[in-house]
Amino acid sequence: MNVKDLIDYLKAYNGRELKIMEVCGTHTAAIFKNGIRDLISPKIKLISGPGCPVCVTPTAYIDRCVEFARTPGCHLLTFGDMMKVPGTHGSLSENKAAGEEGAAANITIMYSPFEAIEKAKENPDITYGIAAVGFETTAPVYALLVQQAKALGIQNIRLITALKTAIPALKWICENQNDIDGFICPGHVSVITGSRIYDQLAETYRKPFVVSGFEAEHILAAIYRIVKQIEEGRGRTENMYKNAVHTEGNTKALAAMEQVYEAGPAMWRGLGIIQGSGLYLKDDYSCYDGGSHELYEDMELPAECCCGAVITGRINPDQCPMFRSGRCTPLEPFGPCMVSSEGSCGIWYRNLH
Repeated sequence: MNVKDLIDYLKAYNGRELKIMEVCGTHTAAIFKNGIRDLISPKIKLISGPGCPVCVTPTAYIDRCVEFARTPGCHLLTFGDMMKVPGTHGSLSENKAAGEEGAAANITIMYSPFEAIEKAKENPDITYGIAAVGFETTAPVYALLVQQAKALGIQNIRLITALKTAIPALKWICENQNDIDGFICPGHVSVITGSRIYDQLAETYRKPFVVSGFEAEHILAAIYRIVKQIEEGRGRTENMYKNAVHTEGNTKALAAMEQVYEAGPAMWRGLGIIQGSGLYLKDDYSCYDGGSHELYEDMELPAECCCGAVITGRINPDQCPMFRSGRCTPLEPFGPCMVSSEGSCGIWYRNLH
């Protein structure tokens, strides 16, 4: 079926209203970029899910990173998208800026976690902490980093982890939100995990789980397959991104994760604590842990802030009163959904303003 036929079919759909959740923020951005909503029936609703790792990171994690960066002899390395996430005592950016008055938090934006290896070699008296945030897409990188550090005998590196796995969150969505009819599975995560990992969810909850790439035709094909499965009364995994996603996934990356991490409970902003969804360093690598456990407390956001409802797809970002009033923007965010390039609120803001 060519793209025109896909569009014609989806545009003409006139069955019951369907809710399809795209889990990945990159999919959310691609849906806007390609005007996908205008190409399909208004009876097919596309909603965003908890696929942005920055957005689901709790305030307690930011506070732990600030605490580390303010500890004498310690220096925090982080990717730029974490800098503006609000914490109880300000964001990382605000704490770094406080240095103008002599109260600097030692924070540097990194472009690769492996920068820590060279920095640690050059400055043995400084302990470098890495803000390790992400899903299965980035977790193998941090696993390889601590393996390399251990092999080289480097001891002045720490990981402060907010690493999570996608399947427990998808299970939470299926158990708590019965109105989701199907899922566009996260493409980047699926490259690592493989497509088979969704089979049990599809079988248990009888919902379609379709792995998609990021081009317009990929997303349209995924939506088409979800709609067809629903019409046929089926619920199974389909891989529409076979040039990048294999059934078993990236076995080397999965092996590195298995060697380094163990599963444990983790706080997801908007969802709460999900058992077995966090990744923590095993005992053999515990000397590299910078204080990653039991970061469960979350900050009270303004009453009007609807980050939790946005993350779980209960509302669209433009239905949040703070979004509508312009009091939450990428430059002055109240919630993490407005901060990250993969955050639903930030994507909607950039495309609607």
